[in-house]
Amino acid sequence: MSKLAINGGTPVRETLLSPCWPGGRLYDEREAQAVYDVCMAKSPNRYSTQQKPGRVKTFEKGLAEFVGVNHALGVTSGTAAILVALKAAGIGPGDKVIVPACTFLASAGAVVCAGAVPVFCDVDDTLNLDPKKIGDVCDKYTKAIITVPLLGNPCQMDEIMAEAKKHNLIVIEDVAQSMGASLHGKKMGAWGDIAAFSMQMNKIITTGDGGAVVTNHEKMYERAVRYHDQGMFREKEGFLTNDATDVFIGQNYRMSELTGAVACVQLERIDGIISEMRRIKKILKDELSGIDGLTFKRVIDDEGDIGSALVMFLPTKEQTQFFIKAMMAENIVFDCQYGGRPVYMIPQIFHQKTVDASGFPFNQFDEKIVYTEDMCPVALDMMPRNAFTFIEPSMTDKDVEDIIKGVKKVCAEIL
Repeated sequence: MSKLAINGGTPVRETLLSPCWPGGRLYDEREAQAVYDVCMAKSPNRYSTQQKPGRVKTFEKGLAEFVGVNHALGVTSGTAAILVALKAAGIGPGDKVIVPACTFLASAGAVVCAGAVPVFCDVDDTLNLDPKKIGDVCDKYTKAIITVPLLGNPCQMDEIMAEAKKHNLIVIEDVAQSMGASLHGKKMGAWGDIAAFSMQMNKIITTGDGGAVVTNHEKMYERAVRYHDQGMFREKEGFLTNDATDVFIGQNYRMSELTGAVACVQLERIDGIISEMRRIKKILKDELSGIDGLTFKRVIDDEGDIGSALVMFLPTKEQTQFFIKAMMAENIVFDCQYGGRPVYMIPQIFHQKTVDASGFPFNQFDEKIVYTEDMCPVALDMMPRNAFTFIEPSMTDKDVEDIIKGVKKVCAEIL
């Protein structure tokens, strides 16, 4: 192999290959026309739209059919979706919620914003929550568990559901990164009691920001609708109500018709997006699988993995850090997911920094809530050794070839 670019050699690529946005890279006149139509109809609010049916409602119907559930609700972001799902499930002060040690800050942060406390469960070599560890973090306050299929890789939902039933836990799926992933043909989001999706910029389909809640439970759906719209259920009662039976105070996480219009177009693209990402990922794994010392994140269902990222592990943290820097010098973007640390090590979680001066919600239990660096040893070992690159459907054959060439070039030097 030629001299590494980081050591003064010629890079594999002349320009930076920085894949990131599967749905966003495919924007064209269809998304533009969808937004234009809403603007020309002068109806950007879903509850005052002159379009029948409205764009948000059309998106919700399409998403519910895609996931295989009865109900979907458009909201403003993936984080809002998790919070709405938590409140729909009745989670709040006095409760603890199990969160996987490897996830984005929002999974744990939404629990805190709901007034509950996150407790962290270790992962296995999928980097997803290990079902066998669930019982270790349950106590009398534990009411729910959040599952997170990282970067398109499905969770072991059959085993998780069995453990949840054993411990009487509500299952909330945070499918923000993995719309379209499945296990045994059943989509992520259709396994648990309620689920959250994201359409933030680098998600599978994107509206810039945006999210959705899905469920088969009628009561949870009604609670989600009410919580996301100031306690109202307009399709059932109209604007406000004098009936105090099932009402409560909510917030405003309503999706606009502008967002819904783009979401409809993007949802039409999702099968093609996933098919192409899977094709590219298979090529990458087939070509790189023979490198000694380089391993891939375990996937429990290859047909259910959407192929949105190539995640690899090197033997040590130091080798991983050098590999990422060396690949960047070759003009191919790799990164270490979440800075190579479990989510509980992020300062605002680890030190329990909240917006409330009292320290709420961490101050509501008799025992002190303590997080320690080594409380999830598998996550602590594996996270610093991960190196990943996003896969997106507009990659060319040359892009794929360059990734393969770059990885082989750098690994030949360091492994």
